[in-house]
Amino acid sequence: MRYGYIRVSTKEQNVDRQLTAILNVGIEMDNIYIDKASGKDFERKSYRKLIKRIKENDDIYVKSIDRLGRNYDEIIKEWNQITKRIGANIIVIDFPLLDTREKRDKDITGRFLSDIVLQILSYVAQVERENIRQRQMEGIIEARKRGVKFGRPKRNKPDNYDEVYKLWKKGELSLRKAAKKLNVSPSMFSKWIKKDSKEGL
Repeated sequence: MRYGYIRVSTKEQNVDRQLTAILNVGIEMDNIYIDKASGKDFERKSYRKLIKRIKENDDIYVKSIDRLGRNYDEIIKEWNQITKRIGANIIVIDFPLLDTREKRDKDITGRFLSDIVLQILSYVAQVERENIRQRQMEGIIEARKRGVKFGRPKRNKPDNYDEVYKLWKKGELSLRKAAKKLNVSPSMFSKWIKKDSKEGL
């Protein structure tokens, strides 16, 4: 059987480029597994399903090595599990040298060179992940210096809050009805109540 694996880091990212590449080598849509998750490890829902399904001599296609993952040690470990323990093949579309169907028939020098390429590309993938994280942190620090605030903006209480709060406290309004009068969710009203209780209001 032939399978395709696709990964993007976030739900907002587009998989079309990877999907086109994998469909172009003749993989059926039913055999393509897609994850929208970080490449830091291999605890991904679709990837785990794929690993449970593959058998000896099956082929797994990925567009590039960083789509498989971005953690050097984990990539090497998973690569060996798939190709040696399970006995399946991995084909990296963008880098034909990383095609274990060919590797099995190569002499020892060819296998040695392929292993070096795998290690270099895995290392580059991890370095890029660390650089991305570093750039994100630097961007957040600079944004905070400019006064940019992260997270949900604080919601101010409506003008009629005190009146509604007193009615709720007297038992004349249920929490849900009080929240409706304030035009907020019951959980938001509950949050304000807890805060007021701590402050002794």
